Amino acid sequence: MTNALRDIPELAQLESGGELVRIPYQQDVPFPPRVRALVDTAEFQRLQHISQLGLVSKVYPGATHTRFEHALGVYHNALRYLWHLSRDATFCQLVDPHHAEVLICAALLHDLGHWPFCHPIEDMNLDGLPPHEEFASEFLSPQRELAQVLIERWKVTPDEVLDLLVPKTDAPQLHLLRSILSGPIDIDKLDYLGRDSLHAGVPYGNNFDKNRLIQSLIVNQTGDGLAIGYKGKTAAELMVFARYVMFSEVYWHHAVRSATSMFARAFYELHQQFNCRDFFQLTEADTIAALRTQAAGTSVEPLLAGIFGPRRMLYKRLAEYSSHDATELYHSLAQKPYRQLVDVSVRLAHAINGEWNTNIVPTDLIIDAPPQQKEVEIQIDIYYPKEGIYRSLYQASPVIAALASTQFDDSVKRVRIYAAPDAAKELRNRPGFAEKLTELIDSVV
Repeated sequence: MTNALRDIPELAQLESGGELVRIPYQQDVPFPPRVRALVDTAEFQRLQHISQLGLVSKVYPGATHTRFEHALGVYHNALRYLWHLSRDATFCQLVDPHHAEVLICAALLHDLGHWPFCHPIEDMNLDGLPPHEEFASEFLSPQRELAQVLIERWKVTPDEVLDLLVPKTDAPQLHLLRSILSGPIDIDKLDYLGRDSLHAGVPYGNNFDKNRLIQSLIVNQTGDGLAIGYKGKTAAELMVFARYVMFSEVYWHHAVRSATSMFARAFYELHQQFNCRDFFQLTEADTIAALRTQAAGTSVEPLLAGIFGPRRMLYKRLAEYSSHDATELYHSLAQKPYRQLVDVSVRLAHAINGEWNTNIVPTDLIIDAPPQQKEVEIQIDIYYPKEGIYRSLYQASPVIAALASTQFDDSVKRVRIYAAPDAAKELRNRPGFAEKLTELIDSVV
């Protein structure tokens, strides 16, 4: 069975060479004809027009890489995981070559359902909006070229791919494959941490040993997910810390969140004017153009002009609250429905106008808070062969135990109050503004 897995053309090319595609940083990705056939479809090419990090580039100018590049990186990681795991007898008993090929296809297509600025939109949990994993079915319908390539060139059905992306059936081998695609140390995280770090120009996401981590992969005790050998413990610890720092310093950087919250508030006001299933199939440039056209002459026009117009005019941070230094206020706003945050920001604008006789309009003020959907904690078992036992990473590592003492979201995500630049300048000059602002927030929550 090991040889059967390694006979898969994409895996064979990992060692033997052959047709390749090059992606940053000096990464040679096997690119045999049937992979090219998937990549060349209109459905996959669409990912070239969707940035991986959206509005992060407003703060980190190099972070303009695409979902297309990321998908190729995740596909490459799938091959590396499968190559290593093909030496694991338990894995080979559970995963036959066909299901390995389903995983390869799912890795390449895992972001197929992403639309431009997907995560800020999903975080709002608005009624009627599909999760991006489910939206992938739009591009895998029978009449689409992509579905035909899967069936004809790979002998894989779209339903098999979708079952890995959005679980419908229950079997140990599928649990195992899903843990490779979306689990504690999955092929997605392994790519985006390093790739986002590279393009943002920061070191944080690359500060762990990826090769050591992959070489330590094994099947867990129950056979339904991944574990790691004890030699991979340090690499796993550093991966957890890399993710923590990337959230703290990049994804939830205060200026990144300013741009993100401006976009979210504008989309919230405009989204009912679009047929979202059609709208989400647009390129990023067309999405921006459609939003700005619809916003013209409305209260949210300045929001979109500030992030997509000729001048960068991000809202300024008035206040910031963490779960540690303002516990009660933080928890009164964190993980609350987005509609509630908008209502609170409107009431706060009115309260500020009443307190200081200002003329702030509701869209001059935005509250950004951790969304309802929390980040998945990295929980994985480590196998100690001498004792023949598995221990969770939390038990085995004081570093991870310390990080886990508080929810990941509560540690890296803050509640922040942003205001339009002119309004922020005026308010900051008011005597005792910071203390009074906190009182006003407490009064309107």
